[in-house]
Amino acid sequence: MTKAAAQVTLLAEGTYPYVRGGVSAWMHDLVTGLPDTAFAIIFLGSRKQDYSGLKYKMPANVVHFEEHYLFDDSERPRRELLDGTKKAYALVTGIHEVFRKAKNMRIPDEVKKLDFYIKDVTFAQFLFSRSAWKFISGQYEAHCPKIPFIDYFWTLRNIHAPIWVVAGIARRIQGLGSVLHSPSTGYAGLLGALIHYHTGKPLILTEHGIYTREREIDILKAQWIQDNRTFLEKTSGEANYLRQVWIRFFKTIGRLCYDASDEIISLFDHALEIQVVYGADRNKTRIIPNGIDFKRFSALKREHKDGPPRIIGLVGRVVSIKDIKTFIKAIKIVSAHIPDVQGWVIGPQEQDPEYTRECLMLTESLGLQENIKFTGYRKVDEVLPEMGLTTLTSVSEGMPLSIIEAFAAGVPAVMTDVGAAHQLIYGAIDAADKAIGAAGEVVGISDPQALSRAYIKLLTDRGHWEACRAAASKRAAAYYTREEFLQSYADIYGRALKKWRA
Repeated sequence: MTKAAAQVTLLAEGTYPYVRGGVSAWMHDLVTGLPDTAFAIIFLGSRKQDYSGLKYKMPANVVHFEEHYLFDDSERPRRELLDGTKKAYALVTGIHEVFRKAKNMRIPDEVKKLDFYIKDVTFAQFLFSRSAWKFISGQYEAHCPKIPFIDYFWTLRNIHAPIWVVAGIARRIQGLGSVLHSPSTGYAGLLGALIHYHTGKPLILTEHGIYTREREIDILKAQWIQDNRTFLEKTSGEANYLRQVWIRFFKTIGRLCYDASDEIISLFDHALEIQVVYGADRNKTRIIPNGIDFKRFSALKREHKDGPPRIIGLVGRVVSIKDIKTFIKAIKIVSAHIPDVQGWVIGPQEQDPEYTRECLMLTESLGLQENIKFTGYRKVDEVLPEMGLTTLTSVSEGMPLSIIEAFAAGVPAVMTDVGAAHQLIYGAIDAADKAIGAAGEVVGISDPQALSRAYIKLLTDRGHWEACRAAASKRAAAYYTREEFLQSYADIYGRALKKWRA
Protein backbone atom coordinates (compact mmCIF):
# COMPACT_ATOMS: atom_id res chain seq x y z
CA MET A 1 0.00 0.00 0.00
CA THR A 2 1.28 3.44 -0.92
CA LYS A 3 -0.02 6.78 0.26
CA ALA A 4 0.68 8.40 -3.11
CA ALA A 5 -1.74 6.04 -4.86
CA ALA A 6 -4.82 7.10 -2.88
CA GLN A 7 -7.32 9.44 -4.53
CA VAL A 8 -10.03 9.61 -1.85
CA THR A 9 -9.37 9.35 1.89
CA LEU A 10 -12.40 8.08 3.81
CA LEU A 11 -12.47 9.10 7.48
CA ALA A 12 -14.41 6.50 9.50
CA GLU A 13 -15.35 7.20 13.11
CA GLY A 14 -16.26 4.04 15.02
CA THR A 15 -17.61 2.31 11.91
CA TYR A 16 -15.94 0.71 8.89
CA PRO A 17 -14.34 -1.82 8.85
CA TYR A 18 -14.73 -2.85 12.53
CA VAL A 19 -18.52 -2.52 12.94
CA ARG A 20 -21.15 -4.17 10.74
CA GLY A 21 -24.19 -2.56 9.16
CA GLY A 22 -25.43 1.01 8.88
CA VAL A 23 -22.77 3.50 7.86
CA SER A 24 -20.20 0.70 7.56
CA ALA A 25 -22.33 -1.14 5.00
CA TRP A 26 -22.78 2.15 3.12
CA MET A 27 -19.01 2.77 3.04
CA HIS A 28 -18.27 -0.78 1.90
CA ASP A 29 -20.85 -0.46 -0.86
CA LEU A 30 -19.38 2.88 -1.94
CA VAL A 31 -15.82 1.55 -2.11
CA THR A 32 -16.68 -1.71 -3.88
CA GLY A 33 -19.06 0.09 -6.23
CA LEU A 34 -16.33 2.46 -7.49
CA PRO A 35 -13.53 -0.01 -8.27
CA ASP A 36 -11.61 2.48 -10.41
CA THR A 37 -11.24 4.92 -7.50
CA ALA A 38 -8.29 4.34 -5.15
CA PHE A 39 -9.34 4.76 -1.51
CA ALA A 40 -7.45 5.21 1.74
CA ILE A 41 -9.34 4.34 4.94
CA ILE A 42 -8.58 6.05 8.26
CA PHE A 43 -10.39 4.44 11.18
CA LEU A 44 -10.91 6.42 14.39
CA GLY A 45 -11.94 4.32 17.39
CA SER A 46 -12.34 4.87 21.10
CA ARG A 47 -9.92 2.26 22.53
CA LYS A 48 -8.30 -0.68 20.77
CA GLN A 49 -9.91 -3.22 23.13
CA ASP A 50 -13.38 -1.99 22.13
CA TYR A 51 -13.07 -3.59 18.67
CA SER A 52 -12.56 -7.22 17.73
CA GLY A 53 -11.25 -7.81 14.23
CA LEU A 54 -12.24 -6.61 10.79
CA LYS A 55 -15.87 -7.24 9.90
CA TYR A 56 -15.33 -6.56 6.19
CA LYS A 57 -12.74 -7.87 3.76
CA MET A 58 -10.78 -4.93 2.39
CA PRO A 59 -11.58 -4.34 -1.31
CA ALA A 60 -8.71 -4.36 -3.79
CA ASN A 61 -9.06 -0.61 -4.44
CA VAL A 62 -8.29 0.25 -0.80
CA VAL A 63 -4.63 1.12 -1.21
CA HIS A 64 -4.00 2.33 2.34
CA PHE A 65 -5.52 1.55 5.73
CA GLU A 66 -4.60 2.70 9.22
CA GLU A 67 -6.32 2.88 12.59
CA HIS A 68 -6.10 5.29 15.51
CA TYR A 69 -7.66 5.27 18.98
CA LEU A 70 -8.66 8.57 20.56
CA PHE A 71 -8.77 7.45 24.20
CA ASP A 72 -5.83 5.02 24.38
CA ASP A 73 -3.12 5.92 26.88
CA SER A 74 -0.57 5.28 24.15
CA GLU A 75 -1.79 8.43 22.39
CA ARG A 76 -1.00 10.60 25.42
CA PRO A 77 2.35 12.31 25.98
CA ARG A 78 4.66 11.39 28.85
CA ARG A 79 3.50 12.87 32.17
CA GLU A 80 5.64 15.91 33.03
CA LEU A 81 4.69 19.10 34.91
CA LEU A 82 5.14 22.18 32.70
CA ASP A 83 4.78 25.89 33.32
CA GLY A 84 2.92 26.70 30.12
CA THR A 85 2.97 30.13 28.49
CA LYS A 86 0.84 33.26 28.60
CA LYS A 87 0.16 32.87 24.89
CA ALA A 88 -1.05 29.31 25.37
CA TYR A 89 -3.25 30.35 28.29
CA ALA A 90 -4.80 33.18 26.28
CA LEU A 91 -5.46 30.95 23.27
CA VAL A 92 -7.01 28.12 25.25
CA THR A 93 -9.18 30.58 27.18
CA GLY A 94 -10.41 32.18 23.96
CA ILE A 95 -11.17 28.87 22.30
CA HIS A 96 -13.03 27.55 25.32
CA GLU A 97 -15.24 30.63 25.15
CA VAL A 98 -16.22 29.54 21.63
CA PHE A 99 -17.22 26.09 22.91
CA ARG A 100 -19.08 27.59 25.87
CA LYS A 101 -21.03 30.41 24.26
CA ALA A 102 -23.77 30.82 21.69
CA LYS A 103 -23.81 28.75 18.52
CA ASN A 104 -23.43 31.78 16.22
CA MET A 105 -20.15 32.97 17.77
CA ARG A 106 -17.41 33.15 15.13
CA ILE A 107 -14.92 30.31 15.28
CA PRO A 108 -11.43 31.87 15.57
CA ASP A 109 -8.87 31.06 12.89
CA GLU A 110 -6.50 29.55 15.49
CA VAL A 111 -8.84 26.57 15.96
CA LYS A 112 -8.56 25.76 12.26
CA LYS A 113 -4.75 25.65 12.17
CA LEU A 114 -2.71 22.54 12.82
CA ASP A 115 0.13 24.65 14.14
CA PHE A 116 -2.05 25.76 17.05
CA TYR A 117 -2.18 22.18 18.39
CA ILE A 118 1.30 21.15 17.30
CA LYS A 119 3.29 24.29 18.21
CA ASP A 120 1.30 26.98 20.05
CA VAL A 121 -0.47 24.79 22.64
CA THR A 122 0.85 21.25 22.63
CA PHE A 123 -0.99 18.24 24.03
CA ALA A 124 1.50 18.03 26.89
CA GLN A 125 0.91 21.70 27.78
CA PHE A 126 -2.83 21.17 27.80
CA LEU A 127 -2.63 18.07 30.00
CA PHE A 128 0.18 18.91 32.41
CA SER A 129 0.87 22.65 32.54
CA ARG A 130 0.20 25.02 35.43
CA SER A 131 -1.49 27.33 32.91
CA ALA A 132 -4.00 24.60 32.03
CA TRP A 133 -4.68 23.96 35.72
CA LYS A 134 -5.26 27.68 36.29
CA PHE A 135 -7.60 27.80 33.32
CA ILE A 136 -9.68 24.78 34.41
CA SER A 137 -9.87 25.97 38.02
CA GLY A 138 -10.98 29.43 36.94
CA GLN A 139 -13.71 28.05 34.66
CA TYR A 140 -14.94 25.84 37.50
CA GLU A 141 -15.26 28.71 39.99
CA ALA A 142 -16.97 30.92 37.43
CA HIS A 143 -19.53 28.51 36.03
CA CYS A 144 -20.29 25.44 38.14
CA PRO A 145 -18.99 25.51 41.75
CA LYS A 146 -21.86 23.24 42.87
CA ILE A 147 -20.49 20.35 40.83
CA PRO A 148 -17.68 18.31 42.44
CA PHE A 149 -14.42 19.67 41.07
CA ILE A 150 -13.12 16.22 40.14
CA ASP A 151 -16.15 15.68 37.85
CA TYR A 152 -15.63 19.04 36.17
CA PHE A 153 -11.88 18.52 35.83
CA TRP A 154 -12.15 15.17 34.07
CA THR A 155 -15.08 16.31 31.92
CA LEU A 156 -13.02 19.18 30.55
CA ARG A 157 -10.00 16.91 30.03
CA ASN A 158 -12.06 14.22 28.31
CA ILE A 159 -13.77 16.72 26.04
CA HIS A 160 -10.63 18.45 24.86
CA ALA A 161 -7.93 15.75 24.90
CA PRO A 162 -9.10 13.96 21.71
CA ILE A 163 -8.71 17.22 19.79
CA TRP A 164 -4.94 16.98 20.17
CA VAL A 165 -5.00 13.30 19.23
CA VAL A 166 -6.94 14.17 16.07
CA ALA A 167 -4.51 17.01 15.31
CA GLY A 168 -1.59 14.58 15.61
CA ILE A 169 -3.29 12.19 13.19
CA ALA A 170 -3.94 15.08 10.79
CA ARG A 171 -0.26 15.99 10.81
CA ARG A 172 0.73 12.39 10.00
CA ILE A 173 -1.77 11.78 7.19
CA GLN A 174 -2.02 15.24 5.62
CA GLY A 175 -0.27 13.99 2.47
CA LEU A 176 -2.62 11.03 2.03
CA GLY A 177 -4.96 11.20 -0.95
CA SER A 178 -6.30 14.18 -2.89
CA VAL A 179 -9.89 14.35 -1.62
CA LEU A 180 -11.20 13.91 1.93
CA HIS A 181 -14.58 12.31 2.61
CA SER A 182 -16.13 12.06 6.06
CA PRO A 183 -19.45 10.25 6.73
CA SER A 184 -20.08 12.41 9.80
CA THR A 185 -19.07 15.57 11.61
CA GLY A 186 -17.69 14.69 15.07
CA TYR A 187 -14.04 13.64 15.37
CA ALA A 188 -13.87 12.35 11.79
CA GLY A 189 -15.23 15.66 10.54
CA LEU A 190 -12.75 17.55 12.73
CA LEU A 191 -9.91 15.50 11.24
CA GLY A 192 -11.08 16.33 7.73
CA ALA A 193 -11.49 20.03 8.58
CA LEU A 194 -7.98 20.35 10.06
CA ILE A 195 -6.40 18.72 7.00
CA HIS A 196 -8.53 20.84 4.67
CA TYR A 197 -7.49 24.09 6.34
CA HIS A 198 -3.84 23.01 6.41
CA THR A 199 -3.58 21.74 2.83
CA GLY A 200 -6.56 23.12 0.91
CA LYS A 201 -7.71 19.62 -0.05
CA PRO A 202 -11.44 19.37 -0.88
CA LEU A 203 -13.58 17.93 1.93
CA ILE A 204 -16.83 16.08 1.23
CA LEU A 205 -19.25 15.53 4.12
CA THR A 206 -22.07 12.97 4.06
CA GLU A 207 -24.34 12.85 7.09
CA HIS A 208 -26.48 9.74 7.52
CA GLY A 209 -27.99 10.82 10.80
CA ILE A 210 -27.19 14.28 12.12
CA TYR A 211 -24.17 13.52 14.31
CA THR A 212 -24.51 16.65 16.46
CA ARG A 213 -28.15 15.95 17.15
CA GLU A 214 -27.51 12.28 17.99
CA ARG A 215 -24.72 13.19 20.41
CA GLU A 216 -27.06 15.72 22.04
CA ILE A 217 -29.64 12.97 22.56
CA ASP A 218 -26.97 10.64 23.99
CA ILE A 219 -25.62 13.30 26.36
CA LEU A 220 -29.02 14.34 27.67
CA LYS A 221 -29.75 10.69 28.53
CA ALA A 222 -26.25 9.77 29.77
CA GLN A 223 -26.03 8.36 33.29
CA TRP A 224 -22.27 8.95 33.56
CA ILE A 225 -22.65 12.76 33.67
CA GLN A 226 -23.03 13.88 37.29
CA ASP A 227 -26.07 16.06 38.00
CA ASN A 228 -25.98 17.90 41.34
CA ARG A 229 -28.78 20.36 40.73
CA THR A 230 -31.68 20.80 43.11
CA PHE A 231 -35.14 19.48 42.25
CA LEU A 232 -36.33 22.93 41.14
CA GLU A 233 -33.27 23.40 38.96
CA LYS A 234 -33.82 20.01 37.32
CA THR A 235 -37.44 20.83 36.51
CA SER A 236 -36.53 24.14 34.87
CA GLY A 237 -35.98 22.36 31.55
CA GLU A 238 -32.30 23.21 31.19
CA ALA A 239 -29.51 20.65 30.99
CA ASN A 240 -26.89 20.84 33.73
CA TYR A 241 -23.63 22.62 33.01
CA LEU A 242 -21.52 19.54 32.20
CA ARG A 243 -24.10 18.33 29.69
CA GLN A 244 -24.19 21.78 28.14
CA VAL A 245 -20.41 21.81 27.77
CA TRP A 246 -20.43 18.45 25.96
CA ILE A 247 -23.31 19.50 23.68
CA ARG A 248 -21.70 22.83 22.79
CA PHE A 249 -18.42 21.09 22.04
CA PHE A 250 -20.02 18.81 19.46
CA LYS A 251 -22.02 21.70 17.99
CA THR A 252 -18.84 23.71 17.57
CA ILE A 253 -16.80 21.00 15.85
CA GLY A 254 -19.86 20.31 13.71
CA ARG A 255 -19.86 23.92 12.54
CA LEU A 256 -16.11 23.71 11.94
CA CYS A 257 -16.68 20.73 9.64
CA TYR A 258 -19.57 22.43 7.84
CA ASP A 259 -17.43 25.51 7.23
CA ALA A 260 -14.57 23.42 5.81
CA SER A 261 -16.70 21.22 3.55
CA ASP A 262 -16.92 21.79 -0.19
CA GLU A 263 -20.11 19.73 -0.43
CA ILE A 264 -22.48 18.83 2.41
CA ILE A 265 -24.64 15.83 1.60
CA SER A 266 -27.71 14.57 3.40
CA LEU A 267 -30.00 11.64 2.59
CA PHE A 268 -33.37 13.42 2.63
CA ASP A 269 -34.86 16.90 2.72
CA HIS A 270 -35.61 17.18 6.45
CA ALA A 271 -32.00 16.25 7.31
CA LEU A 272 -30.79 19.04 5.01
CA GLU A 273 -32.92 21.56 6.91
CA ILE A 274 -31.47 20.35 10.23
CA GLN A 275 -27.95 20.76 8.84
CA VAL A 276 -28.74 24.38 7.97
CA VAL A 277 -30.06 24.97 11.51
CA TYR A 278 -26.79 23.61 12.92
CA GLY A 279 -24.73 25.96 10.76
CA ALA A 280 -24.34 24.47 7.28
CA ASP A 281 -24.26 26.84 4.29
CA ARG A 282 -27.40 25.99 2.30
CA ASN A 283 -25.53 26.70 -0.94
CA LYS A 284 -23.19 23.77 -0.23
CA THR A 285 -25.93 21.28 0.57
CA ARG A 286 -27.49 18.58 -1.59
CA ILE A 287 -29.42 15.34 -1.19
CA ILE A 288 -28.26 11.90 -2.30
CA PRO A 289 -30.53 9.09 -1.08
CA ASN A 290 -29.07 5.72 -0.17
CA GLY A 291 -29.20 3.08 -2.86
CA ILE A 292 -29.28 -0.71 -2.83
CA ASP A 293 -28.70 -3.55 -5.29
CA PHE A 294 -32.35 -4.01 -6.17
CA LYS A 295 -31.81 -7.12 -8.28
CA ARG A 296 -30.03 -8.90 -5.43
CA PHE A 297 -32.63 -8.11 -2.77
CA SER A 298 -35.69 -8.52 -4.97
CA ALA A 299 -34.56 -12.11 -5.59
CA LEU A 300 -35.26 -12.74 -1.88
CA LYS A 301 -38.98 -11.99 -2.23
CA ARG A 302 -41.28 -14.88 -1.24
CA GLU A 303 -44.97 -15.37 -2.04
CA HIS A 304 -46.13 -16.47 1.46
CA LYS A 305 -49.36 -18.12 0.29
CA ASP A 306 -50.56 -18.50 3.89
CA GLY A 307 -50.34 -14.78 4.55
CA PRO A 308 -47.72 -12.68 6.30
CA PRO A 309 -45.26 -14.65 8.46
CA ARG A 310 -45.65 -13.78 12.13
CA ILE A 311 -42.03 -12.63 12.30
CA ILE A 312 -41.12 -8.97 12.88
CA GLY A 313 -37.44 -8.27 12.29
CA LEU A 314 -35.53 -5.34 13.74
CA VAL A 315 -32.19 -5.12 11.95
CA GLY A 316 -29.86 -2.94 14.00
CA ARG A 317 -27.29 -2.69 16.76
CA VAL A 318 -28.47 -3.33 20.30
CA VAL A 319 -27.90 0.21 21.57
CA SER A 320 -30.13 2.71 23.33
CA ILE A 321 -30.61 4.98 20.30
CA LYS A 322 -32.38 2.05 18.57
CA ASP A 323 -34.78 1.84 21.57
CA ILE A 324 -34.92 -1.95 21.60
CA LYS A 325 -36.81 -1.82 24.91
CA THR A 326 -39.83 -0.21 23.26
CA PHE A 327 -39.78 -2.98 20.63
CA ILE A 328 -39.80 -5.61 23.38
CA LYS A 329 -42.75 -3.93 25.12
CA ALA A 330 -44.65 -3.75 21.81
CA ILE A 331 -44.12 -7.47 21.19
CA LYS A 332 -45.55 -8.15 24.66
CA ILE A 333 -48.76 -6.37 23.64
CA VAL A 334 -48.89 -8.11 20.24
CA SER A 335 -48.41 -11.54 21.86
CA ALA A 336 -51.76 -11.15 23.64
CA HIS A 337 -53.45 -10.99 20.20
CA ILE A 338 -51.05 -13.15 18.15
CA PRO A 339 -49.54 -15.68 20.60
CA ASP A 340 -47.04 -17.10 18.09
CA VAL A 341 -45.61 -13.72 17.07
CA GLN A 342 -41.83 -13.56 16.86
CA GLY A 343 -39.72 -10.43 17.40
CA TRP A 344 -36.18 -10.84 16.08
CA VAL A 345 -33.46 -8.40 17.10
CA ILE A 346 -30.89 -8.92 14.35
CA GLY A 347 -27.61 -7.15 14.97
CA PRO A 348 -24.41 -6.98 17.01
CA GLN A 349 -24.72 -6.84 20.79
CA GLU A 350 -21.17 -5.97 21.85
CA GLN A 351 -21.26 -2.19 21.37
CA ASP A 352 -23.20 -1.55 24.61
CA PRO A 353 -23.10 -4.71 26.77
CA GLU A 354 -24.96 -3.05 29.65
CA TYR A 355 -27.87 -2.04 27.43
CA THR A 356 -27.92 -5.53 25.91
CA ARG A 357 -28.11 -7.01 29.41
CA GLU A 358 -31.01 -4.71 30.30
CA CYS A 359 -32.89 -5.76 27.14
CA LEU A 360 -32.40 -9.44 27.93
CA MET A 361 -33.62 -8.88 31.49
CA LEU A 362 -36.69 -7.01 30.22
CA THR A 363 -37.46 -9.87 27.83
CA GLU A 364 -37.25 -12.37 30.67
CA SER A 365 -39.26 -10.25 33.11
CA LEU A 366 -42.08 -9.96 30.56
CA GLY A 367 -42.05 -13.71 29.93
CA LEU A 368 -41.15 -13.29 26.26
CA GLN A 369 -38.38 -15.90 25.99
CA GLU A 370 -40.43 -17.77 23.34
CA ASN A 371 -41.34 -14.61 21.41
CA ILE A 372 -38.15 -12.53 21.36
CA LYS A 373 -34.93 -13.74 19.77
CA PHE A 374 -31.60 -11.88 19.93
CA THR A 375 -29.91 -13.43 16.91
CA GLY A 376 -26.70 -11.39 16.86
CA TYR A 377 -25.36 -10.49 13.44
CA ARG A 378 -26.88 -12.42 10.55
CA LYS A 379 -26.76 -11.80 6.82
CA VAL A 380 -29.96 -10.08 5.75
CA ASP A 381 -30.18 -12.48 2.79
CA GLU A 382 -30.84 -15.23 5.34
CA VAL A 383 -33.52 -13.45 7.38
CA LEU A 384 -35.48 -11.26 4.93
CA PRO A 385 -37.27 -14.17 3.23
CA GLU A 386 -38.58 -15.29 6.63
CA MET A 387 -39.98 -11.93 7.78
CA GLY A 388 -43.51 -10.67 7.59
CA LEU A 389 -42.50 -7.19 8.71
CA THR A 390 -39.38 -5.21 9.40
CA THR A 391 -39.25 -2.43 11.94
CA LEU A 392 -37.09 0.29 13.44
CA THR A 393 -38.05 1.77 16.80
CA SER A 394 -35.18 4.26 16.94
CA VAL A 395 -35.19 7.68 18.58
CA SER A 396 -32.89 8.95 15.81
CA GLU A 397 -32.17 7.67 12.30
CA GLY A 398 -31.04 8.82 8.90
CA MET A 399 -32.13 6.78 5.90
CA PRO A 400 -31.60 3.17 7.02
CA LEU A 401 -30.35 0.81 4.34
CA SER A 402 -31.97 -2.11 6.16
CA ILE A 403 -35.43 -0.71 5.42
CA ILE A 404 -34.73 -0.15 1.72
CA GLU A 405 -33.25 -3.65 1.42
CA ALA A 406 -36.39 -5.07 3.05
CA PHE A 407 -38.57 -3.07 0.65
CA ALA A 408 -36.81 -4.62 -2.34
CA ALA A 409 -37.50 -8.05 -0.85
CA GLY A 410 -41.19 -7.20 -0.50
CA VAL A 411 -41.15 -6.73 3.28
CA PRO A 412 -43.22 -3.76 4.57
CA ALA A 413 -42.00 -1.71 7.51
CA VAL A 414 -43.22 -0.02 10.67
CA MET A 415 -40.95 2.86 11.72
CA THR A 416 -40.87 5.51 14.39
CA ASP A 417 -41.23 9.07 13.14
CA VAL A 418 -37.53 9.88 12.79
CA GLY A 419 -35.18 10.59 9.91
CA ALA A 420 -36.50 9.63 6.49
CA ALA A 421 -39.34 7.48 7.87
CA HIS A 422 -42.16 9.45 6.22
CA GLN A 423 -40.31 9.64 2.91
CA LEU A 424 -39.64 5.89 2.86
CA ILE A 425 -43.07 4.76 4.05
CA TYR A 426 -45.38 7.26 2.34
CA GLY A 427 -43.28 8.76 -0.46
CA ALA A 428 -42.09 12.36 -0.65
CA ILE A 429 -39.64 12.74 -3.51
CA ASP A 430 -42.27 13.67 -6.11
CA ALA A 431 -45.94 13.15 -6.98
CA ALA A 432 -45.26 9.75 -8.53
CA ASP A 433 -43.52 8.62 -5.32
CA LYS A 434 -46.52 9.65 -3.23
CA ALA A 435 -48.88 7.92 -5.68
CA ILE A 436 -47.18 4.57 -5.02
CA GLY A 437 -48.90 4.50 -1.63
CA ALA A 438 -47.89 3.38 1.85
CA ALA A 439 -45.16 0.79 2.33
CA GLY A 440 -46.12 0.28 5.98
CA GLU A 441 -46.79 2.67 8.83
CA VAL A 442 -45.06 5.44 10.80
CA VAL A 443 -45.76 5.84 14.53
CA GLY A 444 -44.55 8.06 17.35
CA ILE A 445 -41.29 7.60 19.25
CA SER A 446 -41.24 5.39 22.37
CA ASP A 447 -44.89 4.37 21.96
CA PRO A 448 -45.25 0.57 22.30
CA GLN A 449 -49.05 0.82 22.05
CA ALA A 450 -48.90 2.53 18.65
CA LEU A 451 -46.24 0.10 17.44
CA SER A 452 -48.29 -2.90 18.51
CA ARG A 453 -51.41 -1.59 16.73
CA ALA A 454 -49.45 -1.18 13.51
CA TYR A 455 -47.88 -4.64 13.84
CA ILE A 456 -51.24 -6.30 14.51
CA LYS A 457 -52.96 -4.52 11.61
CA LEU A 458 -50.31 -5.55 9.09
CA LEU A 459 -50.01 -9.13 10.32
CA THR A 460 -53.76 -9.77 10.45
CA ASP A 461 -55.06 -7.77 7.47
CA ARG A 462 -53.68 -9.62 4.46
CA GLY A 463 -55.04 -7.13 1.92
CA HIS A 464 -53.33 -4.24 3.70
CA TRP A 465 -50.11 -6.21 4.02
CA GLU A 466 -50.10 -7.16 0.32
CA ALA A 467 -50.70 -3.54 -0.71
CA CYS A 468 -47.87 -2.32 1.53
CA ARG A 469 -45.37 -4.89 0.31
CA ALA A 470 -46.19 -4.07 -3.33
CA ALA A 471 -45.65 -0.36 -2.62
CA ALA A 472 -42.40 -1.12 -0.79
CA SER A 473 -40.97 -3.06 -3.71
CA LYS A 474 -42.07 -0.46 -6.27
CA ARG A 475 -40.61 2.45 -4.28
CA ALA A 476 -37.23 0.76 -3.82
CA ALA A 477 -37.01 0.00 -7.56
CA ALA A 478 -38.02 3.52 -8.62
CA TYR A 479 -36.06 5.74 -6.20
CA TYR A 480 -33.35 3.91 -4.28
CA THR A 481 -31.10 2.08 -6.73
CA ARG A 482 -27.40 1.53 -6.23
CA GLU A 483 -26.58 2.69 -9.77
CA GLU A 484 -27.89 6.23 -9.23
CA PHE A 485 -26.24 6.44 -5.79
CA LEU A 486 -22.83 5.40 -7.15
CA GLN A 487 -23.01 7.72 -10.15
CA SER A 488 -23.73 10.68 -7.87
CA TYR A 489 -20.57 10.02 -5.83
CA ALA A 490 -18.46 9.31 -8.92
CA ASP A 491 -19.45 12.78 -10.17
CA ILE A 492 -18.67 14.42 -6.80
CA TYR A 493 -15.24 12.79 -6.61
CA GLY A 494 -14.53 13.77 -10.21
CA ARG A 495 -15.27 17.44 -9.50
CA ALA A 496 -13.23 17.42 -6.29
CA LEU A 497 -10.22 15.73 -7.92
CA LYS A 498 -10.35 18.23 -10.76
CA LYS A 499 -10.47 21.12 -8.29
CA TRP A 500 -7.46 19.77 -6.35
CA ARG A 501 -5.37 19.25 -9.49
CA ALA A 502 -6.20 22.80 -10.64
